[in-house]
Amino acid sequence: MSQALVDAWLAELAGQRRQSAHTIAAYRRDLSLLITLADAQPLVALQVHHIRRYLAQLHARGLGGRSLARILSAWRGFYRWLNLRGEAPQNPVEGVRPPKSPKALPHALSPDEANALLTPLAAGTEGAPDVLDVRDQAIFELFYSSGLRLAELDGLNIDCLVDVAAGEIRVLGKRNKTRIVPVGAKAREALAAWIGRRAELAGADEPALFVGRHGRRLSMRMIQNRLKRRAELLGLPMHVHPHMLRHSFASHVLQSSGDLRAVQEMLGHASIASTQVYTHLDFQHLAKVYDAAHPRAKKKT
Repeated sequence: MSQALVDAWLAELAGQRRQSAHTIAAYRRDLSLLITLADAQPLVALQVHHIRRYLAQLHARGLGGRSLARILSAWRGFYRWLNLRGEAPQNPVEGVRPPKSPKALPHALSPDEANALLTPLAAGTEGAPDVLDVRDQAIFELFYSSGLRLAELDGLNIDCLVDVAAGEIRVLGKRNKTRIVPVGAKAREALAAWIGRRAELAGADEPALFVGRHGRRLSMRMIQNRLKRRAELLGLPMHVHPHMLRHSFASHVLQSSGDLRAVQEMLGHASIASTQVYTHLDFQHLAKVYDAAHPRAKKKT
């Protein structure tokens, strides 16, 4: 009975509310966890003290505040749906809050590190860059130029290139929201180079902008691996991943412009609270300048 209700809720989310496959899979895992914790007890019979006990059990297993908040969000949404259908008399998750966890700031590359990462690889023995390196250059430049999420970049199609020459592409973000984002000069050059050679890999009917060796859409895992490989080849002393380039884009633009609203729009954040984390990164930059420059802040040697 419990599993049937979960399946019905997820089907509604996918069909009527058009939630992404990634979101549906995450909700399914979170609700499967609730079924396991409840053992043989029906989910419709659970009360607040059950949820609090399950939360404590998960916290004891090592789950942090952010993970528990995501799990509670899924459970809360499920019970709201049950309430609307008259399947459950109350929402036992309402009012239950996860433990607070330290807020970790996203790590961003310095401008010098970003420039090093985006330096094109040397051409091969025949003088022309490998087609995969040309593709990768366009991918990495686009990440840093426009602050795209990994799923957004992976989902780009050829028809998303609204006007490359003018520096505009159309991106499908979270909750199926579309936005137009600017593309910098270096990224436009890299995109033009890739589009000029894309036919070497992609068939005429392939819609994906970025494809792999077999001509099909490049997977997110492969994009992650190619970026990691590039960072290792260049000897960068950290694990570089796509979201780090998004963080770097946001913090560098904010440091230069101070325009938080513009950064919010370009990142596709629904709330400016999500963007405000980059003001902390900017403060870290200012603090380093202060420590190095202010006469009363310099450390004695």
